[in-house]
Amino acid sequence: MLRVAVPNKGSLSEAAMAMLSEAGYLQRRDRKELVLVDEENGIEFFYLRPRDVAVYVGSGILHLGITGRDLFQDARVETGAEEIMGLGFGRSTFRLAGPHGRFSRAEDLAGRRVATSYDSLLSHWFQTQGIPDVDVVHLDGAVESAVRLGVADAIADVVETGNTIKAAGMEIFGQPVMHSEAILISGRGAATDDDAAIERDTQRLIRRLQGVLVARQYVMMEYDVRRSDLEAAIEVTPGLESPTISPLADEGWVAVRSMVPATKTNQLMDELYEIGARAVVVFSIHACRV
Repeated sequence: MLRVAVPNKGSLSEAAMAMLSEAGYLQRRDRKELVLVDEENGIEFFYLRPRDVAVYVGSGILHLGITGRDLFQDARVETGAEEIMGLGFGRSTFRLAGPHGRFSRAEDLAGRRVATSYDSLLSHWFQTQGIPDVDVVHLDGAVESAVRLGVADAIADVVETGNTIKAAGMEIFGQPVMHSEAILISGRGAATDDDAAIERDTQRLIRRLQGVLVARQYVMMEYDVRRSDLEAAIEVTPGLESPTISPLADEGWVAVRSMVPATKTNQLMDELYEIGARAVVVFSIHACRV
């Protein structure tokens, strides 16, 4: 049976379970539930601390897991696991911050102390950037207070709005260390007798999650347009492969159906109307396979 790790708390937890539910998988209703078996889909879900997901998958105990890219890279389990796909939620940026006016670039931290909860990720990053003698100080929380309390000269942390850093009297500087989001990771475990079944269920889960992403990013647009204006309309709504075109009772008109980016819905409706399209309607997509 396919074994999948899901964050049990934090910002990734609810979004991960919602996405799995949209993909047709059974999810827990009780937060105290640590394991849930979805017999119909042949999957066993394990609800773990977000930081532990990569460790379990990287060690080969679990086949797949949902975690943050920052947490995955901080776990340093690349030899045992790999990123399969981004999931489009939990986006954040890992940034450096320090007292106003003290630092302007990462190179200024050579020989300095930098506090973070992601010490493995940050130490590796400083090495790849060729910045020497940075003392990375590990803190489990309250990183923003490290400078004021004299523990460090600067900090590195996950930033969403930057308001917490500003409230602590600091400013962000330098280029982002990394951009993070929720990701699906897969283990590189040893071969087993049921490899074929595991691979089948893995690919099915990936296709379903990809379908959820498409369904969230696109809507279905339908409209009527004169045949003489059809070519111009298709240029506006080409669809993923090709739009569906159906004849209407009036031979001079056709009905067009096409998937379009949800963020451009109103702009496309305006363009179609100017071309001459009428009865332009939009429908949500609840599931999709591409």
